[in-house]
Amino acid sequence: MPTATFTDMCRINVRGGDGGAGCMSFRREAFVPKGGPDGGDGGDGGSVILEADAQLSSLIDYRYKHHFRAERGTHGKGSRRHGRDGADLVLRVPLGTVVREIDATTMTPAHDVCDLTHPGDRVVVAPGGAGGRGNTHFVTSVRRAPAFAEKGEPALEHWIELEMKLMADAALVGMPSVGKSSIIARISAARPKIADYPFTTLVPNLGVARARTGESFVVADVPGLIEGASEGRGLGHEFLRHIERTALILHVVDLTGGLEGRDPLADYRTINDELAAYASELADRPQIVVGNKCDMPGTDVASLVLREAAEADGRPYLEVSAVTGEGLEELVATCAAQVAVLRREIAPDAPTIDFNAVVERERLRRDRRITVTREGRGVWRVSGGAVERMVVQTDWDNEEAVTYLQRRFDRIGLDGLLAKSGCRQGDEVRILGFAFSYDGDDAQGPSPGDGASRHEEAPITAGGPPGEDEGEGL
Repeated sequence: MPTATFTDMCRINVRGGDGGAGCMSFRREAFVPKGGPDGGDGGDGGSVILEADAQLSSLIDYRYKHHFRAERGTHGKGSRRHGRDGADLVLRVPLGTVVREIDATTMTPAHDVCDLTHPGDRVVVAPGGAGGRGNTHFVTSVRRAPAFAEKGEPALEHWIELEMKLMADAALVGMPSVGKSSIIARISAARPKIADYPFTTLVPNLGVARARTGESFVVADVPGLIEGASEGRGLGHEFLRHIERTALILHVVDLTGGLEGRDPLADYRTINDELAAYASELADRPQIVVGNKCDMPGTDVASLVLREAAEADGRPYLEVSAVTGEGLEELVATCAAQVAVLRREIAPDAPTIDFNAVVERERLRRDRRITVTREGRGVWRVSGGAVERMVVQTDWDNEEAVTYLQRRFDRIGLDGLLAKSGCRQGDEVRILGFAFSYDGDDAQGPSPGDGASRHEEAPITAGGPPGEDEGEGL
C-alpha cells in the first residue's frame, strides 16, 4: 500500500560519538632519565550528519528505527600516540527536508535548524565529543611533569524532527474526487490509484510532464482538501505542507459538482480560502484554474461562471477532460511556459548556505555563556556548555587535575560572577552532578533573602592574566 512506503514526518534521536580520553604518560627508556610527558590525545568522536539525496522520495528509513549513534573516538596512548577519530554517521534524507530541534522538556519543536533543498546539502545534527588532551599539553615553565590528562568529551544527544515537503514545480490541488490523479496519470508517467470515491489518494504523487517544445516540469498530485483543511480537518496540515514549495498551483475544479452535486464556484472559493488561511503567501502564488470533466453534458454554464471568476481574480482558466484528453496538451504547454518563467526569476547565482557554519555559530554562542541561578538558601547552580565540559573532562581522582580545573575557573572569572550574583563563602555551587564549596570573596551588598532567585549571564572568554597556564584557552 502507498501509506506503507511514504513517510513525510518523523522524529529521531541522534548522538555523536564520545571523545576518547587523553593519556597521562612519561617517556621512559634507557639513558633518558628525564624524558618528560608523552601522553597522546584521545580521538574525536564521530558526528551524525544529514545529507540531502535526490534519489530518495520519503523518510521511510526513519519510520521504524529512531536511534542513531556515531562511533566514539579511541583513547590516547603513550609515546605521543593519538587515539583514532570515530567515524561519522551519514543519514540520507530526501530533498526538501526541514530539520527542527526538539525541546527536551516539552518534546515540542523548538526552532528550525535548516532546510535541505539541494542535492548534497549537509548539516551536522549531533557533533562528536572532542578527544581529551594528553599530559603533554599541560607543561608550563613551573609545571614540568604534569601527572594528569583530560577525559574525552561526552557527545551531544537529542531529538530532532524531520519534515519532508515535496520539491515540485507545480501542484494539483482541489476538492476530493475532482480528477487530480486522473490528470497526472494522463500528463506524466505517474500511476496513482484512481477510483470513484473521495480520498482515493492518501499520499502525494510526483510525475514529470513534458511539453511538445521539450520543456519539462515536476508536478505533484496532492490529496484532496476540504473546508477546514487549514485547521487540520481531513489531515489538512499533512497535505498542505506539500504545496508550500511549489512555484505554480494548478487548481482543479469538478465542473459537474461531483456525486454530492457541489457548486463548482463554491469549491473554487473554498480551496482558495483554505490556502490563504494556511499560509498567506499561497494566496498570491501563481495559479492556473482547471475546469475538469468538460466532456460531460450540462457543464457549459458552470464552466462559463468559473472562467469569469478566475479571470476576475487575474488567473488563467483552462477547460480539460482527463477522460478524453481534451485540453491536456494546452494545459501542459501553459504550465511548462509558466514554470520556465518562474525558474528564470530565481537568481541562478544565489549563494549556497553553509548550514554547518550557521549551526556551529549558534552552538558556540550558546556554549560560551555561563548562567548562574539561585536554587535555594546557600545553593547555586552554574550551567553552560563550556564550563560543564571543563567539569566532565576532569579526572576527579587526580588532585593535580582538580587544582588545574580551579585555575581554569579563575581564568574565566567564575568566582567573580558568583560573587556578583550574591554567592557567599561556604555556599554550595553545583555544576551538573558535582558540588563545590564557594571560597571566593563575599558579594558586595545584601544577599538575596530566602526563596529569592538571582539570574546572571556572562560570556566565557579565553583571555585572562598571563601566568603559568598562559596559552591554555578553551
